[in-house]
Amino acid sequence: MPADPLPVLVFDINETLSDLTPLRGRFADIGAPGHLLETWFAGVLRDGFALTAAGAYADFTDVARHGVQTVLSKLEDWTGDDEAAAQHILEGFTDLDTHPDVPDGIRRLSEAGYRLTAMTNGSAALTERLLHKAGVLDCFESLSDVSGPQCWKPAPAAYQYTTEGAGVRPDQAMMIAVHPWDIDGAQRAGLEGAWLRRGASTYPQTMTPPDHVARDLQELADTLAADGRTATPTE
Repeated sequence: MPADPLPVLVFDINETLSDLTPLRGRFADIGAPGHLLETWFAGVLRDGFALTAAGAYADFTDVARHGVQTVLSKLEDWTGDDEAAAQHILEGFTDLDTHPDVPDGIRRLSEAGYRLTAMTNGSAALTERLLHKAGVLDCFESLSDVSGPQCWKPAPAAYQYTTEGAGVRPDQAMMIAVHPWDIDGAQRAGLEGAWLRRGASTYPQTMTPPDHVARDLQELADTLAADGRTATPTE
C-alpha cells in the first residue's frame, strides 16, 4: 500500500524566514528611534487585517508606507520629509537576509522530498530576491503573495489560494510561520501548522494550538526530514 505523500510546506516570509532587525537602522537613519520598527510593523499587520475583515484590500507596500508616516507623525520632535522617510524604510526590504538557520533548514527539507512554497502578506518579488540571496530559491516550486486572493492572511481564502495553486487539499499542506495568528488561521483553514518560536516562549492560549513546535527551522527540519512520511509534533 503506497505511503501517504509528504505535506506541501507553505512558508510565511516576513520574520519567519527574513530577519527584519536591520530595519531598525533605517529608522535611525531618518532620525527616529530604532525600536519603532516593532510598533510600525505591528501596525502594518493590524491595518492589513482590518481591511481584510472589512472586505477591502490594499497592498503591503501601500499600507506600510502610510504606516511609517503615521508613526512619525506621533514623534513630537521629528521633522522631515515623511514620504522620503517612508521610502527609505521600504527600500530596506531589498537588503534583508534570512535568519542564519534558514538556508540549511530549507535545503534539508527539500532534499527530504517536501514540496516547498511560500505565501506572504508582503511581496512575492521581494520573496524571490530574499531566497535567491540565500541560495535556496531553487528549492521552491512557487512563491505567492496576497495580491492573488486580494485578502491578507489569516483570512481562509489566502490559504485556500495557496493550496489550490499547489494542487492539494488543505489537509495535505503545512503552514510554517513565526506568528501564532498565521498558524491559527492556517489550522482553522484545514492546514497543519508548525510554529517557529524564534525566542518566544509562550503561544497564545486563545489561539488554536500548533501541531508542531520548533525553536527554529533547523530544529523543525530535524523532525520532518527524519520522518519517513508524515511529520511528528515537536514538544
